[in-house]
Amino acid sequence: PSPSRTAPRRPPAALLLLALAAAAASLLPTGEGQNLFTEDVTVVEGDVATISCRVKNSDDSVIQLLNPNRQTIYFRDFRPLKDSRFQLVNFSNSELKVSLTNVSISDEGRYFCQLYTDPPQEIFMTITVLVPPRNLVLDIQKDTVVEGEEIELNCTAMASRPATTIKWYKGSKELTGKSEVEQWSDMYTVTSQISLTVRREDDGVPVVCEVDHPAVKDLQTKHYLDVMYKPQIRVSQILPASGPTREGDLLDLLCQVEGKPEPTDTTWFRVDDEMPAHVIVSGSNLHISSLNKSDNGTYRCEASNEVGKSFVDYMLYVYDPLTTLPPPTTTAIIPTSTADTTATTEPAVHASGQSEDWISAVLFTLGEALVWL
Repeated sequence: PSPSRTAPRRPPAALLLLALAAAAASLLPTGEGQNLFTEDVTVVEGDVATISCRVKNSDDSVIQLLNPNRQTIYFRDFRPLKDSRFQLVNFSNSELKVSLTNVSISDEGRYFCQLYTDPPQEIFMTITVLVPPRNLVLDIQKDTVVEGEEIELNCTAMASRPATTIKWYKGSKELTGKSEVEQWSDMYTVTSQISLTVRREDDGVPVVCEVDHPAVKDLQTKHYLDVMYKPQIRVSQILPASGPTREGDLLDLLCQVEGKPEPTDTTWFRVDDEMPAHVIVSGSNLHISSLNKSDNGTYRCEASNEVGKSFVDYMLYVYDPLTTLPPPTTTAIIPTSTADTTATTEPAVHASGQSEDWISAVLFTLGEALVWL
């Protein structure tokens, strides 16, 4: 019998794959002198993020972009991923640039740029998604407050990322608040609180709650303070316009009143005695047509509103009237050192030396007359 022939043995499949891989690797660019670059991206939710993979000293190696799940977004200029929000912006030997529209929080994470060289190069970049506050709410204990009361205001910035910083202002003055932060999943809610002791000057002044957050600009809410206060009174002397009040003068006083709410009752009365019968009170005015000594006293203007009562006192002192001495009836020559012919009832107006000169002049004139007789 003829000898049996043995069939040649084939190499295992694994060895064939290794051989093919080695052959493919030998065809890859070496990557020497090439550098892969990218950069992190921060984007506001709903906006567009741009991802760029760049190659320095490119030798036509293949560039690929992968998502955080390491799924290929773009292989060269081809998009295997079905998410149409990814669009090619630019493709060349040195750059693969892709845009991602309508970014959401779920898009946040690491994205990978790969360069098919030997050995392969890979770097990653991070997309960070900012979320502005969903709502900004300002709460106040009372809409209307009374002067001197302390009120509490709370401002809440809801569901932001990262946590919001809240600033307070009263008018143009910055205030310091106390903040608390609550975290829900990857979102933050911040509540800030301030306390104010209000004054009447604060009426109509805005209290502003302002958000400081990288995803938003000029986001604020405000409340205008509504402050009630008791009357503020000022008494003005209209007549006489200047100088002391004298007998026979006309006196006119004006009581100016300011309050919130508007004062409903403004009155004049005499504190230390009954009001003289000749005094005329008309609204906020007090009028005396001819002053006399009996009018001396304290006159009070009083006003009230829902908050309280206030008053201001005016102290009246009536001086003697101004008087003029009659001129001399003789034709005598008056010495060159003449005296002042007007006098008043106030003791300090004229000095005693001037009165002695006048008497001497009169005696001299009488003596001359006797000699001629």
